[in-house]
Amino acid sequence: MIQNPLFVALDLDDAHVAIEMARELKSLVGGFKVGPRLLIKHGEHLVQTLAKMSPVFVDNKYFDIPNTMESAVRATFEAGATFCTVHAQAGAEALSRLAVLEEKLNQQRPFKILCVTVLTSFSENTLPPTTMKIPIEEQVMSLAKLTVESGLSGLVCSPFEVNALKQTFPKSFLVTPGVRWGDFASDDQKRVKTPKEALSEGASALVIGRPIIHATDPKAVIKDIIESL
Repeated sequence: MIQNPLFVALDLDDAHVAIEMARELKSLVGGFKVGPRLLIKHGEHLVQTLAKMSPVFVDNKYFDIPNTMESAVRATFEAGATFCTVHAQAGAEALSRLAVLEEKLNQQRPFKILCVTVLTSFSENTLPPTTMKIPIEEQVMSLAKLTVESGLSGLVCSPFEVNALKQTFPKSFLVTPGVRWGDFASDDQKRVKTPKEALSEGASALVIGRPIIHATDPKAVIKDIIESL
């Protein structure tokens, strides 16, 4: 589905800036991630514009009743996205129905639903009170198992869980945010590693945002990352 494992997170406020950055970087990366920050203001048109340049990863993390999630995923596909995210915590019924939908949509063109396990902004000490009191790694594995048993293979996890997931579910497509480069601060990400570490652990795709989009020379940063791999 992708020729290059590096996805740039366009976590920006201005659609024009995002599109111009995508035009500048499209030959160096595997695709671009966009989320509510841009899509609430610019919606379907932005996805359509980016999709003409490169695969688009819509990261809205849908988490609702099954019917609403199906409708949201279908709308995301129709906008031109190649990937979209949902929460694995939505449960077996929703995930199973999404697996059927994913299969149907793939008859038209490649499309993958990515199930978010535990957000990389969480650490053991900051998990919400409704979360089971078990280590994050076990929660991730449990949600991954639910996802795979429901018929989906796309998972979003931190680089710290990639190796165990790849060994347990070798056919899974693992996307890792929480990837940082150089001296750039981790900000709100807690479970982070470098691009080389994440790929060596078994990641299928990496999502990197701020170290690239806030750089003085984004192209140079991407070239350095690729060279490090």
